[in-house]
Amino acid sequence: MSNRDIIVIGGSAGATPPLKQILGRLPADLPAAIFIVLHIPAQGIGILSTVVRSAGKLPVRQAENGMKIEAGQIYLAAPDHHLLLSEHHVFLGRGPRENMVRPAIDALFRSAALHHGPRVIGVLLSGLLSDGAAGLNAIKRCGGTTVVQDPRDAIADEMPRRALEATTIDLCVPGAGMGDVLSELVREPAGAALPIPPEIRLEVEIAAGDRIGSDSLALLADPVALTCPGCGGVLSEMKEVRPMRFRCQVGHAYTADALAKEQEGRVDEALRVALRIIEERAELVQRMARDGRRSGRLAVAEIYEERAAEYREYADMIRRVVLHSLDPPVRKQEA
Repeated sequence: MSNRDIIVIGGSAGATPPLKQILGRLPADLPAAIFIVLHIPAQGIGILSTVVRSAGKLPVRQAENGMKIEAGQIYLAAPDHHLLLSEHHVFLGRGPRENMVRPAIDALFRSAALHHGPRVIGVLLSGLLSDGAAGLNAIKRCGGTTVVQDPRDAIADEMPRRALEATTIDLCVPGAGMGDVLSELVREPAGAALPIPPEIRLEVEIAAGDRIGSDSLALLADPVALTCPGCGGVLSEMKEVRPMRFRCQVGHAYTADALAKEQEGRVDEALRVALRIIEERAELVQRMARDGRRSGRLAVAEIYEERAAEYREYADMIRRVVLHSLDPPVRKQEA
Protein backbone atom coordinates (compact mmCIF):
# COMPACT_ATOMS: atom_id res chain seq x y z
CA MET A 1 0.00 0.00 0.00
CA SER A 2 1.32 3.45 -0.92
CA ASN A 3 2.13 6.08 1.64
CA ARG A 4 0.73 9.60 1.67
CA ASP A 5 3.20 10.91 -0.88
CA ILE A 6 1.47 14.03 -2.26
CA ILE A 7 1.49 17.22 -0.15
CA VAL A 8 -0.38 20.24 -1.50
CA ILE A 9 0.01 23.55 0.34
CA GLY A 10 -2.02 26.72 -0.16
CA GLY A 11 -1.81 30.11 1.46
CA SER A 12 -2.34 33.81 0.97
CA ALA A 13 -1.87 36.81 3.26
CA GLY A 14 0.44 35.90 6.13
CA ALA A 15 1.32 32.46 4.74
CA THR A 16 5.04 33.05 4.19
CA PRO A 17 6.15 32.70 7.87
CA PRO A 18 4.47 29.31 8.46
CA LEU A 19 5.59 28.09 5.03
CA LYS A 20 9.20 28.85 5.99
CA GLN A 21 8.72 26.94 9.24
CA ILE A 22 7.26 23.94 7.43
CA LEU A 23 9.92 23.69 4.74
CA GLY A 24 12.74 24.22 7.21
CA ARG A 25 11.65 21.19 9.26
CA LEU A 26 11.26 18.65 6.43
CA PRO A 27 13.97 15.98 6.07
CA ALA A 28 16.07 15.40 2.95
CA ASP A 29 14.66 11.88 2.56
CA LEU A 30 11.02 13.02 2.57
CA PRO A 31 9.09 10.29 0.69
CA ALA A 32 6.63 12.76 -0.82
CA ALA A 33 6.38 15.50 -3.42
CA ILE A 34 5.28 18.98 -2.32
CA PHE A 35 3.21 21.38 -4.41
CA ILE A 36 2.71 25.01 -3.34
CA VAL A 37 0.26 27.69 -4.45
CA LEU A 38 0.51 31.12 -2.88
CA HIS A 39 -1.54 33.95 -4.29
CA ILE A 40 1.13 35.85 -6.18
CA PRO A 41 1.07 38.68 -8.76
CA ALA A 42 0.99 37.58 -12.40
CA GLN A 43 4.62 38.68 -12.82
CA GLY A 44 5.77 37.98 -9.25
CA ILE A 45 9.15 36.25 -8.77
CA GLY A 46 9.99 37.09 -5.14
CA ILE A 47 8.16 34.09 -3.72
CA LEU A 48 10.42 31.67 -5.63
CA SER A 49 13.57 32.99 -3.97
CA THR A 50 11.79 32.97 -0.59
CA VAL A 51 10.83 29.32 -0.94
CA VAL A 52 14.31 28.34 -2.18
CA ARG A 53 15.92 29.97 0.87
CA SER A 54 13.47 28.25 3.21
CA ALA A 55 13.49 24.77 1.71
CA GLY A 56 16.61 23.59 3.51
CA LYS A 57 17.59 20.19 2.15
CA LEU A 58 14.87 19.82 -0.50
CA PRO A 59 15.25 21.11 -4.07
CA VAL A 60 12.73 23.70 -5.31
CA ARG A 61 11.51 23.92 -8.90
CA GLN A 62 9.05 26.32 -10.47
CA ALA A 63 6.44 24.11 -12.07
CA GLU A 64 6.59 23.60 -15.83
CA ASN A 65 4.17 21.80 -18.07
CA GLY A 66 4.90 18.08 -18.24
CA MET A 67 7.32 17.88 -15.30
CA LYS A 68 7.47 14.43 -13.75
CA ILE A 69 6.28 14.14 -10.15
CA GLU A 70 9.16 12.98 -7.97
CA ALA A 71 9.39 12.42 -4.23
CA GLY A 72 11.63 14.80 -2.32
CA GLN A 73 10.93 17.69 -4.72
CA ILE A 74 9.13 20.99 -4.08
CA TYR A 75 7.09 22.35 -7.00
CA LEU A 76 6.03 26.00 -6.87
CA ALA A 77 3.14 27.35 -8.96
CA ALA A 78 4.08 29.47 -11.96
CA PRO A 79 2.61 32.98 -12.17
CA ASP A 80 -0.75 33.31 -13.96
CA HIS A 81 -1.20 29.53 -14.40
CA HIS A 82 -3.19 27.03 -12.36
CA LEU A 83 -0.88 24.35 -10.94
CA LEU A 84 -2.56 21.01 -11.66
CA LEU A 85 -1.56 17.39 -11.14
CA SER A 86 -2.13 14.30 -13.24
CA GLU A 87 -1.19 10.78 -12.19
CA HIS A 88 2.53 11.12 -12.90
CA HIS A 89 3.10 14.67 -14.17
CA VAL A 90 2.53 18.34 -13.45
CA PHE A 91 0.63 20.43 -15.94
CA LEU A 92 -0.24 24.12 -16.09
CA GLY A 93 -3.77 25.30 -16.73
CA ARG A 94 -4.96 28.56 -18.24
CA GLY A 95 -8.56 28.07 -17.24
CA PRO A 96 -10.65 30.88 -15.73
CA ARG A 97 -9.65 32.53 -12.47
CA GLU A 98 -11.16 31.40 -9.19
CA ASN A 99 -11.90 34.11 -6.65
CA MET A 100 -10.18 36.49 -9.10
CA VAL A 101 -6.82 34.67 -8.89
CA ARG A 102 -4.74 32.31 -11.00
CA PRO A 103 -3.04 30.15 -9.75
CA ALA A 104 -5.86 29.16 -7.41
CA ILE A 105 -5.44 27.02 -4.31
CA ASP A 106 -8.71 25.17 -4.91
CA ALA A 107 -7.69 24.17 -8.45
CA LEU A 108 -4.49 22.50 -7.18
CA PHE A 109 -6.26 20.77 -4.31
CA ARG A 110 -9.01 19.37 -6.57
CA SER A 111 -6.57 18.01 -9.15
CA ALA A 112 -4.57 16.30 -6.40
CA ALA A 113 -7.75 14.79 -4.97
CA LEU A 114 -8.87 13.61 -8.41
CA HIS A 115 -5.67 11.79 -9.36
CA HIS A 116 -4.16 10.80 -6.01
CA GLY A 117 -7.14 10.40 -3.65
CA PRO A 118 -6.11 9.04 -0.23
CA ARG A 119 -2.41 9.66 -0.91
CA VAL A 120 -2.97 13.44 -0.64
CA ILE A 121 -2.27 15.65 2.36
CA GLY A 122 -3.89 19.05 1.91
CA VAL A 123 -2.44 21.92 3.96
CA LEU A 124 -4.08 25.34 4.24
CA LEU A 125 -2.22 28.27 5.77
CA SER A 126 -2.99 31.86 6.71
CA GLY A 127 -5.08 33.99 4.35
CA LEU A 128 -8.15 36.12 3.80
CA LEU A 129 -11.65 35.05 2.68
CA SER A 130 -12.29 31.33 2.06
CA ASP A 131 -9.83 30.28 -0.64
CA GLY A 132 -8.81 26.65 -0.20
CA ALA A 133 -11.86 25.55 1.79
CA ALA A 134 -13.58 24.01 -1.25
CA GLY A 135 -10.33 22.31 -2.26
CA LEU A 136 -9.83 20.78 1.18
CA ASN A 137 -13.41 19.56 1.02
CA ALA A 138 -12.61 17.84 -2.30
CA ILE A 139 -9.51 16.22 -0.78
CA LYS A 140 -11.55 14.93 2.14
CA ARG A 141 -14.29 13.57 -0.14
CA CYS A 142 -11.66 11.63 -2.09
CA GLY A 143 -10.15 10.05 1.01
CA GLY A 144 -7.22 12.40 1.61
CA THR A 145 -5.94 13.98 4.82
CA THR A 146 -6.65 17.63 5.67
CA VAL A 147 -4.49 19.94 7.79
CA VAL A 148 -5.00 23.63 8.56
CA GLN A 149 -2.90 26.15 10.41
CA ASP A 150 -4.39 26.90 13.80
CA PRO A 151 -6.40 30.13 13.26
CA ARG A 152 -5.07 31.46 16.59
CA ASP A 153 -1.57 31.14 15.14
CA ALA A 154 -2.38 32.70 11.73
CA ILE A 155 -1.71 36.31 10.77
CA ALA A 156 -4.93 36.22 8.73
CA ASP A 157 -7.24 33.62 10.24
CA GLU A 158 -10.14 33.69 7.75
CA MET A 159 -8.95 30.91 5.43
CA PRO A 160 -8.26 28.39 8.21
CA ARG A 161 -11.52 29.24 9.97
CA ARG A 162 -13.61 28.92 6.80
CA ALA A 163 -12.00 25.56 6.07
CA LEU A 164 -12.86 24.33 9.58
CA GLU A 165 -16.46 25.36 8.94
CA ALA A 166 -16.64 23.82 5.46
CA THR A 167 -15.34 20.29 5.99
CA THR A 168 -13.98 17.80 8.51
CA ILE A 169 -10.37 18.77 9.20
CA ASP A 170 -8.09 16.03 10.46
CA LEU A 171 -5.47 18.24 12.14
CA CYS A 172 -5.33 21.88 13.23
CA VAL A 173 -1.69 22.71 13.95
CA PRO A 174 0.38 25.86 14.66
CA GLY A 175 2.83 26.72 11.89
CA ALA A 176 5.87 25.89 14.02
CA GLY A 177 4.77 22.28 14.48
CA MET A 178 3.38 21.58 11.05
CA GLY A 179 6.66 20.45 9.46
CA ASP A 180 7.11 17.68 12.05
CA VAL A 181 3.48 16.61 11.65
CA LEU A 182 3.85 16.32 7.87
CA SER A 183 7.10 14.36 8.27
CA GLU A 184 5.14 11.77 10.27
CA LEU A 185 2.03 11.72 8.06
CA VAL A 186 3.93 11.00 4.83
CA ARG A 187 5.37 7.78 6.32
CA GLU A 188 1.94 6.40 7.13
CA PRO A 189 0.03 4.22 4.65
CA ALA A 190 -2.70 5.89 2.65
CA GLY A 191 -6.29 4.93 3.29
CA ALA A 192 -8.73 3.23 0.95
CA ALA A 193 -9.63 4.92 -2.33
CA LEU A 194 -13.08 6.48 -2.51
CA PRO A 195 -15.30 7.12 -5.55
CA ILE A 196 -14.47 10.42 -7.26
CA PRO A 197 -17.43 12.83 -7.36
CA PRO A 198 -18.04 13.80 -11.02
CA GLU A 199 -18.17 17.52 -10.23
CA ILE A 200 -14.56 17.43 -8.99
CA ARG A 201 -13.41 15.97 -12.30
CA LEU A 202 -15.35 18.61 -14.26
CA GLU A 203 -13.94 21.48 -12.19
CA VAL A 204 -10.40 20.21 -12.77
CA GLU A 205 -11.11 20.18 -16.51
CA ILE A 206 -12.34 23.78 -16.27
CA ALA A 207 -9.14 24.85 -14.53
CA ALA A 208 -7.14 23.14 -17.28
CA GLY A 209 -8.90 25.32 -19.84
CA ASP A 210 -11.64 23.06 -21.18
CA ARG A 211 -14.87 24.75 -22.25
CA ILE A 212 -17.60 24.35 -19.66
CA GLY A 213 -20.82 24.99 -21.63
CA SER A 214 -24.31 25.52 -20.23
CA ASP A 215 -25.24 21.82 -20.30
CA SER A 216 -22.21 20.82 -18.22
CA LEU A 217 -22.74 23.68 -15.79
CA ALA A 218 -26.38 22.67 -15.33
CA LEU A 219 -25.18 19.35 -13.91
CA LEU A 220 -23.27 21.20 -11.19
CA ALA A 221 -25.18 24.36 -10.46
CA ASP A 222 -28.48 26.23 -10.64
CA PRO A 223 -28.73 29.72 -12.23
CA VAL A 224 -29.27 32.62 -9.85
CA ALA A 225 -29.99 36.33 -10.31
CA LEU A 226 -26.36 37.35 -9.87
CA THR A 227 -23.81 38.65 -12.38
CA CYS A 228 -20.24 37.44 -12.78
CA PRO A 229 -17.81 40.28 -11.92
CA GLY A 230 -15.28 38.85 -14.37
CA CYS A 231 -17.33 38.66 -17.57
CA GLY A 232 -20.83 39.97 -16.82
CA GLY A 233 -22.46 36.58 -17.42
CA VAL A 234 -25.08 34.85 -15.31
CA LEU A 235 -23.81 33.07 -12.22
CA SER A 236 -25.01 29.66 -11.05
CA GLU A 237 -24.85 28.41 -7.47
CA MET A 238 -22.99 25.13 -7.06
CA LYS A 239 -25.22 22.36 -5.76
CA GLU A 240 -24.75 20.91 -2.28
CA VAL A 241 -21.23 22.18 -1.68
CA ARG A 242 -19.50 23.96 1.15
CA PRO A 243 -18.56 26.72 1.29
CA MET A 244 -21.24 28.35 -0.87
CA ARG A 245 -19.77 28.86 -4.36
CA PHE A 246 -20.79 30.21 -7.76
CA ARG A 247 -19.64 29.70 -11.37
CA CYS A 248 -20.51 31.38 -14.65
CA GLN A 249 -20.67 29.73 -18.09
CA VAL A 250 -17.18 30.99 -18.88
CA GLY A 251 -15.98 29.15 -15.78
CA HIS A 252 -15.09 31.99 -13.40
CA ALA A 253 -15.61 30.75 -9.85
CA TYR A 254 -16.28 32.59 -6.59
CA THR A 255 -16.96 31.68 -3.02
CA ALA A 256 -19.80 33.71 -1.55
CA ASP A 257 -17.52 35.92 0.53
CA ALA A 258 -15.17 36.61 -2.39
CA LEU A 259 -18.17 37.54 -4.55
CA ALA A 260 -19.51 39.84 -1.84
CA LYS A 261 -16.09 41.51 -1.52
CA GLU A 262 -15.93 42.09 -5.26
CA GLN A 263 -19.49 43.46 -5.32
CA GLU A 264 -18.67 45.81 -2.45
CA GLY A 265 -15.92 47.45 -4.48
CA ARG A 266 -18.18 47.75 -7.53
CA VAL A 267 -21.01 49.28 -5.50
CA ASP A 268 -18.62 51.88 -4.09
CA GLU A 269 -17.33 52.67 -7.58
CA ALA A 270 -20.88 52.95 -8.96
CA LEU A 271 -21.89 55.32 -6.17
CA ARG A 272 -18.89 57.55 -6.85
CA VAL A 273 -19.69 57.64 -10.58
CA ALA A 274 -23.32 58.49 -9.80
CA LEU A 275 -22.17 61.24 -7.42
CA ARG A 276 -19.95 62.79 -10.09
CA ILE A 277 -22.72 62.69 -12.72
CA ILE A 278 -25.32 64.27 -10.41
CA GLU A 279 -22.90 67.00 -9.27
CA GLU A 280 -22.11 67.79 -12.91
CA ARG A 281 -25.82 67.85 -13.66
CA ALA A 282 -26.44 70.27 -10.78
CA GLU A 283 -23.63 72.52 -12.03
CA LEU A 284 -25.01 72.52 -15.59
CA VAL A 285 -28.59 73.30 -14.52
CA GLN A 286 -27.35 76.09 -12.22
CA ARG A 287 -25.53 77.66 -15.16
CA MET A 288 -28.71 77.38 -17.24
CA ALA A 289 -30.58 79.19 -14.46
CA ARG A 290 -28.03 82.04 -14.43
CA ASP A 291 -28.27 82.28 -18.20
CA GLY A 292 -32.07 82.45 -17.95
CA ARG A 293 -31.89 85.36 -15.48
CA ARG A 294 -29.42 87.24 -17.67
CA SER A 295 -31.75 86.89 -20.64
CA GLY A 296 -34.84 87.93 -18.66
CA ARG A 297 -36.52 84.50 -18.63
CA LEU A 298 -37.20 84.55 -14.90
CA ALA A 299 -39.77 81.71 -14.86
CA VAL A 300 -37.37 79.38 -16.66
CA ALA A 301 -34.54 80.45 -14.35
CA GLU A 302 -36.61 79.56 -11.27
CA ILE A 303 -37.41 76.10 -12.65
CA TYR A 304 -33.72 75.43 -13.30
CA GLU A 305 -32.76 76.69 -9.83
CA GLU A 306 -35.28 74.31 -8.24
CA ARG A 307 -33.86 71.43 -10.26
CA ALA A 308 -30.29 72.36 -9.29
CA ALA A 309 -31.29 72.33 -5.63
CA GLU A 310 -32.89 68.89 -6.04
CA TYR A 311 -29.77 67.51 -7.72
CA ARG A 312 -27.60 68.83 -4.91
CA GLU A 313 -29.84 67.11 -2.36
CA TYR A 314 -29.44 63.85 -4.30
CA ALA A 315 -25.68 64.39 -4.40
CA ASP A 316 -25.53 64.99 -0.63
CA MET A 317 -27.54 61.80 -0.06
CA ILE A 318 -25.17 59.70 -2.19
CA ARG A 319 -22.15 61.32 -0.52
CA ARG A 320 -23.46 60.29 2.89
CA VAL A 321 -23.96 56.71 1.64
CA VAL A 322 -20.39 56.61 0.29
CA LEU A 323 -18.98 57.88 3.58
CA HIS A 324 -21.13 55.40 5.51
CA SER A 325 -19.81 52.51 3.40
CA LEU A 326 -16.23 53.53 4.16
CA ASP A 327 -16.85 53.72 7.91
CA PRO A 328 -19.78 51.42 8.81
CA PRO A 329 -21.08 51.58 12.36
CA VAL A 330 -19.84 48.91 14.74
CA ARG A 331 -22.68 46.90 16.22
CA LYS A 332 -22.61 46.40 19.95
CA GLN A 333 -22.31 42.78 20.95
CA GLU A 334 -25.33 41.38 22.67
CA ALA A 335 -24.90 40.60 26.32
